[in-house]
Order: sequence, then C-alpha cells, then structure tokens
Amino acid sequence: MNRKARIRRLCAATLIAACGVAVAAAPERATYSDSGPEPLLARVFEEIEQNRLDAALAQVEALLKGYPKFRLGHLIKGDLLLARSRPLIAFGNAANAPQDKLADLREEAVARLKAYREKPQANFMPRYLLQMHPEQKYAVVVDTQKARLYLYENANGQPRFVADYYISHGKAGTEKLREGDKKTPIGVYHVTASLPRQKLTDFYGSGAFPISYPNEWDKRQGRNGHGIWLHGTPSDTFSRPPKASDGCVVLANQDLDALAKNLQIGTTPVIISSSIEWLSLDDWQAERAALSKSIESWRTDWESLDTDKYLRHYSKRFLSGSQNHEQWSAQKRQVNAGKQWIKVGANNISMFRNPGKEEMVVVTFDQDYRSSNLSIQMKKRQYWIKDDGTWKIVYEGGA
Repeated sequence: MNRKARIRRLCAATLIAACGVAVAAAPERATYSDSGPEPLLARVFEEIEQNRLDAALAQVEALLKGYPKFRLGHLIKGDLLLARSRPLIAFGNAANAPQDKLADLREEAVARLKAYREKPQANFMPRYLLQMHPEQKYAVVVDTQKARLYLYENANGQPRFVADYYISHGKAGTEKLREGDKKTPIGVYHVTASLPRQKLTDFYGSGAFPISYPNEWDKRQGRNGHGIWLHGTPSDTFSRPPKASDGCVVLANQDLDALAKNLQIGTTPVIISSSIEWLSLDDWQAERAALSKSIESWRTDWESLDTDKYLRHYSKRFLSGSQNHEQWSAQKRQVNAGKQWIKVGANNISMFRNPGKEEMVVVTFDQDYRSSNLSIQMKKRQYWIKDDGTWKIVYEGGA
C-alpha cells in the first residue's frame, strides 16, 4: 500500500472514530421519514468507512448544495479536503479550531446518525398517544435523548407517523424545575399560541409556538418558569447542537415551517420525553382499553349516586383546591345526598400518558353534567395515576 493510500485509510478511520458512530445501514423495516440532511450525511460516512474519500466528498457537496448553512457538512468537507494531503488526527482538523464548537458538531453528528439508523419499527408507536380526540388532527412527541421530534396524524383515533425532525433542547438537560435552570420540561403540554417572525427577533428564526408549561401537575409539584417554545434558528444558522437552548425545543427553520402547517393552537398536544417508550399495536390497544374502562366505570359510578363507589376512583393523594381527599369526600357525600338523579356525559376524550417517572395519564374531555337540581357543561382535565395497581384520579379541574 503506497503512502497516499495509507493516508486515506488512516483519515477514514479517524473520521469514523472521532464521530463515534456506527455506519451500518438503516434497518429495512423502518419506514420513518428520510427528510432532512440525515440520509446524505449517512451516505457520506458510509463512503468514508469504505475509504472512498472522493465519493464521500461528492456526497458532501450534494449535502451542502441542499443545506448550504449546515456547519457540520462544512466541517466534514474541510476534513476530507485536508485528507488529500496529510493524515487527519482529529475530527475538525483545522488549525486553532475552537474545541467547544467541534464538540458541539460531533454531538450533532452522533445524534443525527443514531436517530437515522436506530429508527423505531414501523408498526410501533409512542406509548404516550393513547387517544386523540377527533378535533386533534396531529400530535407532537419529542425525544430529547435522541434529539428528535416526531409528528403523528390522528387516523381515526390511531396515531400514524408523518415525519420526524432533528431538534435541540436545554443546555442543562431535561426535567425542568425552576425559572432559569436551562432545562427542558418533561410532560404533556399543548400549543398555546403562534408568534410570527415579524414579532420576534432573528434569534427565534421563522416563528415560535409557546406550549403550556407549567401544566397543572407541574404547578402542584412546585415547578415554575415560563416561555417554553417550539421555535426556529437565526437566519445564519441551519441547526444548533443537541443541547443548546435555555429550555425550548429548537428546529431548523425549514423543519419548523413544515411542522407549523400541522399545529392547531390550543389543541395540538406536545409530549416531551427524555426517551420515548415504544409499544406494539397490541400492547398499545390493551393499555388504551384498560384506561378507557376505568374512565367509563368512574362515569357510571358517579351516575349511580352510590357515593362510596364513586369515591373509590380517587386517590388518597387527591387534592381539590385547599381540600384534602377526606374533606373533599365529605363535601361530595353532602352534595349527592341532595340529588334525585345524575347523568354525566364524557365526550371527545383524549388520553396522553405522561412520560415522567410516575405512571400517569392526562385525560381531557367535554363533560355534560345534568342532575335533578343542576346542569353544567365544561371541559375537564384529570390526571390518573396507578395506585396499588389500579387507575385512580389524583387531580381534576377545568381545562
């Protein structure tokens, strides 16, 4: 092997090792989106692994033609050009290159390629999307560990994959607790507004979509802070490192623009997880059926005027305003004693499993309550937890 060939082989090994990514092909079974730069980026590294550096350079040129502001692509191109004349000793071989910036780009390369090659099976779905109500046309699920956002369509009540995008999240990780901790919250939220580019600084890119952090459960747990958004990147930036925001979820502008077409203000759920749990269709249907049965049992037991049966659906940890479970139960017994009959309708039910450590599902529905002396309609939200193996309500209130 001549010197030039040895240099090329050494360079290929260096680039692969420095990025810390395997180059096996993406599994055939996965049908997840190939939008974005990931497919071309994967081909670049496949060519490098095969020591075809000229072919890799051609792939990088194609990548940068489609994504001219993609800094990771420019870095790899620079390495490949240098590899023609001398061995590469590190990823990002330019003299005096800032090490923190190189580390950020390496993390981005790893995140993009791992997500591309470790896609969920096509017949699996996020555990969290147990039921979308008919008006919720789409749902968003974020996996911060993989730096990925997944978009699902409501296909007659069953989630159907639409697209996935690379994202950045909080510099200090996840599980936001307080204002300014630079963490991204974990939980079930909703899009609350749309802020157009014209009302924002360039930092937020092509727009922003605030979400409902802190939600009811966050507030009960003492979590605070505000201003958690889905938003874009500055005009001179294609993407940011995986951990780069002050807590927001950040997408490339073109990805945010594509996502924005499917977001419904006040309706679209945004579920943020540190690592998505995936279920087969059978397991998903079983979880959904079990919770639906508990909700229906709660509704019919309320109608029965058997207050003991009704109260068994509430956890001992249940709080209602300043009332604990015992005080609230006493009030319910007094109220029900004055009723001759009760009818309760629960329509347009949505059920989203919370990604946190505790087994919890957020249930929202349109409640139509009618009784012998009172009728009221409202949108209600409940938080159900597993209590000694049984689903019970730990919070309920208006939504």
